[in-house]
Amino acid sequence: MQIVYHLGLHCTDEERLLRCLLKNRAALADEGIAVPGPARYRTLLRDTAKTLKGQPAGEETQSLVLDEIIGNDVARRLVFSWDNFPGYPQGAVRSGFYASAGERMRGFRQIFPEAETEFHLALRNPATFIPALYQKQGGLGFEAFMEGVDLTLLRWSDLVAGLRAANPDVAITLWCDEDTPLIWPEVLQAVSGHGPETVLEDSDDLLGSLMSADGMQRMTAYMESHPPQNPAQRRRIVSAFLDKFALRDRIDLEFEMPGWTEAMIAQANADYDMDMARLLAMPDIRVITA
Repeated sequence: MQIVYHLGLHCTDEERLLRCLLKNRAALADEGIAVPGPARYRTLLRDTAKTLKGQPAGEETQSLVLDEIIGNDVARRLVFSWDNFPGYPQGAVRSGFYASAGERMRGFRQIFPEAETEFHLALRNPATFIPALYQKQGGLGFEAFMEGVDLTLLRWSDLVAGLRAANPDVAITLWCDEDTPLIWPEVLQAVSGHGPETVLEDSDDLLGSLMSADGMQRMTAYMESHPPQNPAQRRRIVSAFLDKFALRDRIDLEFEMPGWTEAMIAQANADYDMDMARLLAMPDIRVITA
């Protein structure tokens, strides 16, 4: 069986990916892909991983967990999605981005230790990710939340290296959250594993949240009369319509954080670009690009 863990991250797709796959789970089930509701597995997997304490689950435990999640259904591929898999918002920047994610995910993997496993996650520019995450976590003041971590020293490549070190045989797929509107069909297919002939319903919900209703209607009509021949052509069409019809308050996000200067933010932007270039160069990591 293939086990897919969509790790989020926090403040990226905000569970839009999971909602889309759940809407299409009947069609996906026809291909042997199971997308259970999150209430069936999030607490169960967390508690089971804690009980196992890093040890592989036996066949009886695996059967019990699988029965709780999918019952009598038969699946070749099982998709789990939870942005708390790698860690919780309050500690997401402590000692680096999700510093314990590698071991946490190794613990989850031990529930189905012999399964073919994949990790999928979106990365986001730290200059916008940290403010959004700070607002999401609530409770902690900014200094307590950051714990002295320097914005310009945070690297997503450190998170990915930690995931790889603790889970050397797992396939890892990444993408930039900023690119998601352009690559959404490829992201959905990468996570679900559905065939190229399968058309998912409501797969344009993300674009609908970023573009005016008039713009969406025009883009849909254009694609119906000029069907894109490949993903690159679709990206060019989407990009053109976003340029003209995007809801700017959803696209151009501005944050003010204590002690952050324009120079720091500019440096963070440049560091993010270099960090993504570093990840693109890793031979055993797949990066979906626009």
